[in-house]
Amino acid sequence: MQKNIAIITGASSGLGLEFAKQIEKGFVLDEIWLIARNLNALESLGKSFKRAQAKCLAYDLSLKESIEKIAEELRKQNPNVRLLVNNAGFGKIGNFADLNKAEQLRMIDVNVLALTDLTQTTLPYMQKNSAILQVASTIGFVPSPYFAVYAATKAYVVNFSLALYYELKAKHIHVMAVCPGPVATNFFNVARSKNEGKSTPFNKILSAKANAVVTTALTDLQRKRIISIHGLLNKLLTHLSRILPYSLLMMVLSRRKN
Repeated sequence: MQKNIAIITGASSGLGLEFAKQIEKGFVLDEIWLIARNLNALESLGKSFKRAQAKCLAYDLSLKESIEKIAEELRKQNPNVRLLVNNAGFGKIGNFADLNKAEQLRMIDVNVLALTDLTQTTLPYMQKNSAILQVASTIGFVPSPYFAVYAATKAYVVNFSLALYYELKAKHIHVMAVCPGPVATNFFNVARSKNEGKSTPFNKILSAKANAVVTTALTDLQRKRIISIHGLLNKLLTHLSRILPYSLLMMVLSRRKN
């Protein structure tokens, strides 16, 4: 008998951890595969589960062999993947020319290549009424100075998700792009270099709690929406990004330095 499972990447903290908690409570699943580099954090999260079993996979998704290991696990178990949450990702703030090249390339490896690879790897194990949540960002709707590579990776995720939604809707596999604004997680501590200072008041106004963003996303999933944006102000800014000229938007973004 096939197991019904969910796969969640970046599950050790932030949005990924919150997705794992809410999915474990709200979905009928046999197993949840938790993927991140921090095994201790994954095991601690797994111990809190009361309904589903946790399978903790301590993999670095910037490495091709990590996806190959996940593919091997899928071949062995042949589960029904009810839900894939591609949440793993990170960003770096700063002038593109000054940021570390290896870190920027690793950003593309995690945010784009791993997400794409894991999506295609998982699809053969998804049946009717399964779903894919691709965690993007509101910053994916506009070019962002001093966040150039990260914003570009999230633009990829948004457009990839929308196209994939169209391709898979006949198979009744739903795809949704989750596009939060700033979230109160460790993201900006990782993203900001030592000389970047503290969060701007603009970010503080837009900042949301991880549990609220995830609750909105899972509610939007039930409603079969193709993009989930938490917060009225974030929704307004996203709509404005389609109307206002890029030159103006980039001027605003360069002043706030994210």
